[in-house]
Amino acid sequence: MRKRLFAITLTLLLLLSGCEGLLEPQPEFVGGSGLTVEFIDVGQADSILVTCEDATMLIDGGNAADSDLIYTYLKDRGITRLDYVIATHAHEDHIGGLPGALEYAEAGTALCPVTDYDSKVFDNFVRALDEQGVSITVPEPGERFPLGGAEAEIVGPINPSDDPNGTSVVLRLTYGKTSFLFAGDAERGEEQDILGAGYNLSADVLKVGHHGSDTSTSYPFLREVMPRYAVISCGTDNSYGHPHDGLLSRLRDADVTLYRTDMQGSVTCVSDGETVSFTVERNAGAQTNPAQPSVAEDHYIANINSRVFHRPSCSGLPAEKNRVTFGTREEAAGEGYTPCGICKP
Repeated sequence: MRKRLFAITLTLLLLLSGCEGLLEPQPEFVGGSGLTVEFIDVGQADSILVTCEDATMLIDGGNAADSDLIYTYLKDRGITRLDYVIATHAHEDHIGGLPGALEYAEAGTALCPVTDYDSKVFDNFVRALDEQGVSITVPEPGERFPLGGAEAEIVGPINPSDDPNGTSVVLRLTYGKTSFLFAGDAERGEEQDILGAGYNLSADVLKVGHHGSDTSTSYPFLREVMPRYAVISCGTDNSYGHPHDGLLSRLRDADVTLYRTDMQGSVTCVSDGETVSFTVERNAGAQTNPAQPSVAEDHYIANINSRVFHRPSCSGLPAEKNRVTFGTREEAAGEGYTPCGICKP
């Protein structure tokens, strides 16, 4: 009888311990003065200012030519301290203007995926930090830190890469029930690494990777994030063709509302912990991602020798004996074929 009572008691204890989280009251989000994310128009570059209550974070600083712009941007807002300065990776269009920020504002913590890189702009960034007695900290995936009432989590990079884009710091920020994902210049390889690591990537707002390049924001990554809104930071009529038609098509397929600095200038998003709202510097009603004219083409033709795929109407189609057909562009890309530079499928 005693053994039976012990068994029943133990079972009850195990059940209660398993339900502990359900029985205890869950902490409620206490809203402060709100979260503001400003996607600064720095042309074909990235710079994002995040403020939450009294805490501030600057993610990238544009090109070296943007130093004065970033300096003035902080001065106009009276921001004399940046709790976090994040250089997502070592390319100039992300770190070049950070010395301008550091000339005006004091830095708390500086995060960057590398501590050394062979370029003058990187040396200038390190020198500006040194003058404040701040050293670069290389973040680890899974690290979390508070930003006022918000919380940031580093979700990438997972693995080292010889390509600086592949080392981009990818950051997820949550504030109440709202969330943001800042993807730096992460491309498909890093996206796959992050997906494999199993992090929660869901976000209301996605800062699209690599200025809207077709090499970023793959369908698997987009399906995991499932944003309602996206922001692309790129320059007007840039020589890279950003944002790419393929990327824009994926955003349309996912029914994502898009904002673009090339068309709308600086983009500001405000969260109260429940919802997000946007304002833009200009062209509030711009068609940022209109549907492309329908074309009677339901397949793609690839060249088995050049490993390039085309629209059926392309002038550069291969000879019949060198052709292979795919039903979708994703199938072609998945088999290692690259899009034609003429017809841009």
